[in-house]
Amino acid sequence: MPMDKNQLIAAVAEAGVVGAGGAGFPAAVKLNSAPSHVIVNGAECEPLLKVDQQLALANASELAAALDLVVSALGAEAGILALKEKYHQAAAALSQQITDKPKLSLKTLGNYYPMGDEQVLVFEVLGRIVPEGGLPLACGALVINVESLLNIYRAATKGQAVTEKYLTVTGQVASPATFKVPVGITLAEVINAAGGPTTANPVVINGGPMMGKLEEDFGAPVTKTTKGLIVLDRSHPQAEAKKRSIGAMMRIARTACCHCMFCTDLCPRYLLGHRLHPDRVMRLASYGHTGEPPDKAGEVFLCCECGLCEQACVMGLQPWRLNRELKGRLGPQVAKALIKVTPESVNRFREFRRYPIPKLVQKLGLSPYDRLKAPLTPFPGKPDRVRLLLKQHLGAPSVPIVKPGDAVQAGAKVAGPAQGALGAAVHASLSGRVVKVDPDSVTIARE
Repeated sequence: MPMDKNQLIAAVAEAGVVGAGGAGFPAAVKLNSAPSHVIVNGAECEPLLKVDQQLALANASELAAALDLVVSALGAEAGILALKEKYHQAAAALSQQITDKPKLSLKTLGNYYPMGDEQVLVFEVLGRIVPEGGLPLACGALVINVESLLNIYRAATKGQAVTEKYLTVTGQVASPATFKVPVGITLAEVINAAGGPTTANPVVINGGPMMGKLEEDFGAPVTKTTKGLIVLDRSHPQAEAKKRSIGAMMRIARTACCHCMFCTDLCPRYLLGHRLHPDRVMRLASYGHTGEPPDKAGEVFLCCECGLCEQACVMGLQPWRLNRELKGRLGPQVAKALIKVTPESVNRFREFRRYPIPKLVQKLGLSPYDRLKAPLTPFPGKPDRVRLLLKQHLGAPSVPIVKPGDAVQAGAKVAGPAQGALGAAVHASLSGRVVKVDPDSVTIARE
């Protein structure tokens, strides 16, 4: 059924749809735009994660219809389904579903990291370079994650709120799987559904092995942006690297950094022509300054924190972490002052410096887990309670509209965006009674 832009935005806002790939940007705000191209990001940027490729295969018809709806509602010229060439079955299924949709096409991508980065993806698909510090919309592209697009479609056609999340559980677990789980259940419940840890001293990387965060509290809740849970022994090198503090990294860098420029040579944003030089920032560790004019400090805001510089470094240093630290110290005013220059061309060596995923997986010490299929599997059982965080998105925390003792049905709104602030609605993922409302969460127990 045809739907205009305002209807689409209203339905998506009411459903609380946010970017499911990890960023959590409210989808209703993103859709309030006029792109020339809508790109579906099915690149599955991080190693080991299987959500997008499995959803593309299992829901090919719905995904094609969803993209067609968004392209039509926004008045875009075309919609492009972008996924890695190695996802042969998903690509074949999608190709069949778009034969009668003239504005839609399929683009297959190489198996490189970080192919799912929005700016990298836009160049690979459209050949356009996103300006420094800018968004894909600056060059006419709207990028939507596979799961996000399905949530948008279900909100628009069924009025379905976001109460469940797809995620991959892999690593050192007995039965790796990809589940659709209620938002708000604990990480422990999901990991136990995958057979539980196979190590006596487990930690979990919440997200992908590169950009995910180390989590030792297995009681933490699943959110709308949880994409994967990678269980490892706490002695695993990647777990150790994520535990390292910025102070420890700087102390090591003071004596170990040889200023070889490998971190810059492989930086995905530098290779797009952006003026980001991780090696220059690392001079802070050795010399206390970068040797550059003060106005150059703003280049740290160009860093997407993909972590590839750490893998490029022969000493295992973490320039991305220093960039993150400096972002916090410099403040948003510096970021806003950053001149959004559009490079004339990408680095001439970019094609030869793209980082293959198999090489990355081997370097991370994750090869045994890369071979695990983690199939899309029904989630066993139902939770007795859920804890819904009020900030599962970019922007301000949502404001509760329920109180302890209130009865709620699954799908009912329990919190909404703060007045005039960027935010998203939060909905109950099970029917029951509100037992607790904290400054940061709403807890619902099944009766």
